[in-house]
Amino acid sequence: MVVVSLELHKNARSRCPQCKKRCPGYDQPAAPRRWRHLDMGGWRCFLELPAKRVQCPRHDVKTELVPWARPEAKMTRAFDDTVAWLCAHAPMTAVSAYLRVSWRTVSRIVERVVDDHVGLTKRLNGLRRIGIDEIAYRKGRRYLVVVVNHDTGQLVWAGEGAKKETIERFFDELGDVRARRITHISADGAEYIGAVLAEQAPGAYWCMDPFHVLQWVNQALDRCRSRVMSRIAGLSKVERGRLRWALLKNPDSLTENQERLQSIVVSDANSVLARAYQMKEEIRHILSGAYLSCWAPLRRWLKKAEACDIPEIRTLAPSIRKREVQIFNAVECQMSNARVEATNCHLRSLTKRSYGFHTPDALIAMANLTRGGACPELPHRN
Repeated sequence: MVVVSLELHKNARSRCPQCKKRCPGYDQPAAPRRWRHLDMGGWRCFLELPAKRVQCPRHDVKTELVPWARPEAKMTRAFDDTVAWLCAHAPMTAVSAYLRVSWRTVSRIVERVVDDHVGLTKRLNGLRRIGIDEIAYRKGRRYLVVVVNHDTGQLVWAGEGAKKETIERFFDELGDVRARRITHISADGAEYIGAVLAEQAPGAYWCMDPFHVLQWVNQALDRCRSRVMSRIAGLSKVERGRLRWALLKNPDSLTENQERLQSIVVSDANSVLARAYQMKEEIRHILSGAYLSCWAPLRRWLKKAEACDIPEIRTLAPSIRKREVQIFNAVECQMSNARVEATNCHLRSLTKRSYGFHTPDALIAMANLTRGGACPELPHRN
């Protein structure tokens, strides 16, 4: 073990770690305090200083500020930043073994680095276009709500619980002034999101993610396929199992065999499945932005769906009718939840790599570290 004894410069002594103002002393230390530093030649290294406590009129009794460590930390800033950088690229257990600290210490360091970054940056400033979505992080319907800045692709906020109160917490932190500056919000069709957006950001365009709309239609088409499968002639048992993807995939992505299976269905233009497939392709064409204005084609499709004799399509029509304005906004503004889904995919990868998290706060800290711009640079690289 290597111990380096230090002494503060006279201008840096007796300062509050929160406000950095010079304060009167409170007491003298009984023993020097140590901070864990980066290893030196394979030996654990500590910095040592007889740090005293100061009486701040604003923040009460605090250990005086030291330039090499964050407030109330037992590790140096360089050690914290190294741990945080490694955690962004490797599992916590590997980082714990490599740096010879417990994984709980690693988790606390990540939270400390993220809190420091969030405190120094104004991530909620300048928001204009945001995306909101939820992700299941654990069994038992445990969800996180994430908010992503469409202009930067960075995560700006995350909270536990897919419910109205979670979205309200975000807007409470955002404030009325910054909320009024938001112009576009992409989200799915969840009722709890719509209720808060109507109240907190009435002037913003709420854009219903086209992917979710097409997902609804694909699910209806798949239910129709399951119902009428026995009526389709000319298919073997194996081909019947492969027919699903031939109908759900985009025509330009089909293999030769899938094109043949699709043509068997489409050739019988009056069949129930062929008409359901045609309805799916029509709404996909509308959502792709192929029309100069999608409002009239969307209304025509809805009227056709409501009058359709296919129960799966007719049952779906009210859900799309309810969100027709939000769907129109998404197509006209060319907005989707793709960037939010990319963040969700990254969070699933983090959860899998870490074999789960004990608390949602730990996952939120890792999400901010890797997707929120909180990952520090490795120290001593200049």
